[in-house]
Amino acid sequence: MRQSISDFKTRLPGCWTALVTPFTQSGALDLTALKKLLDRQIVSHVSGVVLCGSTGEAATLSHEEFLKVIREGVKRCKGRIPVMAGIASNDTAKAVQLALEVQKVGADALLVLSPYYNKPTQEGLYRHFKAVAEKVSLPIVVYNIPGRTAVNILPSTLERLAKDCPNIVGVKESSGNLDQISEIIRTLPDSFCVLSGDDSLTLPILSVGGVGVISVVSNLFPKEIQTLCQAFLRGDAQKARHLHSLLFSLTKTLFIETNPIPVKAALEEMGLCKDHARLPLTPLSKENRRVLKKELLSVQSLFS
Repeated sequence: MRQSISDFKTRLPGCWTALVTPFTQSGALDLTALKKLLDRQIVSHVSGVVLCGSTGEAATLSHEEFLKVIREGVKRCKGRIPVMAGIASNDTAKAVQLALEVQKVGADALLVLSPYYNKPTQEGLYRHFKAVAEKVSLPIVVYNIPGRTAVNILPSTLERLAKDCPNIVGVKESSGNLDQISEIIRTLPDSFCVLSGDDSLTLPILSVGGVGVISVVSNLFPKEIQTLCQAFLRGDAQKARHLHSLLFSLTKTLFIETNPIPVKAALEEMGLCKDHARLPLTPLSKENRRVLKKELLSVQSLFS
């Protein structure tokens, strides 16, 4: 039986790993590597995993592959850590259908991306998320990433959604705008959870009232990112700042090319999966791989 909405909110604080989707050289799903990556997150005691998000290359997965990844994640994580499934469509009816299918498969929550390309108004955004929320009983985290969708979800729109949709429990904020994030935290109820969508801003967002991060870096260092979040939340800001400082340079390097190109290259360097991505994404350039490898080795030496 799934947890209640209120119970799920208690599990949101901390690190949620935006997991990559591993592929074989031929381009097929690599379920063996996926299981290995999931197990590593489970034993690191992260708050949860997000599957089929931006980092999971959901845009290039077929419908069947999308459901297969979610099913595998649910099966592997069941009873240990929750699974949040990414829902991305610029067609509201399709987003609703995907949400219903994911609910049936057994995911614990949804990360619902704002519609891309259409450039809806704030009213359109409100109606989109409300339509999804009304059709499912799962907790929903709204995903605001205007750099990819071309539309920014304003705090006033989130305020309406939080008031009208009890199962909309939070937002993954990837606007990079700390003023906006501060306004969300100031104006929305304390029960509405703000998660960082930018690893380099996790600590600043925690400092203004955020509760955690949906992280790319935690593909590599899940225990350390979870420790950073939990340390700050329990009042140990010094430890959180220390971890932030140790990881900051690598964090920036992981976005030297389009995510998830660099993090997949880093995972290959660590022997955890191959760096294969699907076109239009391409392998990390040789020069950038050299830079990434140097940063990765430096951080590994700190945590070994």
